[in-house]
Amino acid sequence: MRNVWHELSGLLLPVACAGCGRPRTELCAACGSALLGAPARRVRPSPRPPGLPAVYAAAPYENAVRAVLLAHKERGALGLAGALGRALAGCVRAGTGQSGGVGPLLLVPVPSARSSTAARGHDPVRRIAATAARELRRRGLPAQVLPLLRHRRAVADQSGLGARQRRANLAGALELTAGGRRLVRHGLLRHGGGILVDDLLTTGSTLAEAARAVREACRTAREPLVHGGCRAAVVAASPSAFEINRN
Repeated sequence: MRNVWHELSGLLLPVACAGCGRPRTELCAACGSALLGAPARRVRPSPRPPGLPAVYAAAPYENAVRAVLLAHKERGALGLAGALGRALAGCVRAGTGQSGGVGPLLLVPVPSARSSTAARGHDPVRRIAATAARELRRRGLPAQVLPLLRHRRAVADQSGLGARQRRANLAGALELTAGGRRLVRHGLLRHGGGILVDDLLTTGSTLAEAARAVREACRTAREPLVHGGCRAAVVAASPSAFEINRN
């Protein structure tokens, strides 16, 4: 019911740009350019957590981009999933060399806690991933969303935690679903390759934990990962992660 209200409110209430507040547009040209105006780039947080895969991001998490992500995630501005999904699709293409390898692009969203999904009324990362998959297919790249990961224990709220605290908080927190383990046993990740997707990279701890869960399942099933490991794509990353790769 909450999702229905979000959709209706977007039609009935006055619209303002989520990035800057400019009236009569959900995302103005300037804020759209901040999100989509530059090629996706490889980003690296510092310190880099062990096991973090190669990560590509569309824009630094600041100013208009930060406001747009928060509007989609926390305020239910679901119409923004289109622009955010296009940004994520660009990151996936950058991380796979455009071609996607020998099989389909399998977008594996980092899971939200059930309590967070219930409070928000939607799963923002999964929604953005679905939009990105449609964009990739439109460009001729076979892509699908596979929600293979789940939480196996509760974790504390990450806000306010430092890099070391986040790693400790998330250590061992994720695992593959039963369906995900079956897909690994059937060699799906070997043939297509899993691409971890999230909306934001700060310290990299969440993506590192997601990659660990996938690698552990593949080792158990004795299935090698394509290209030797996971890859990851996010919409935005902390500005410092972009600064490290300025040159």
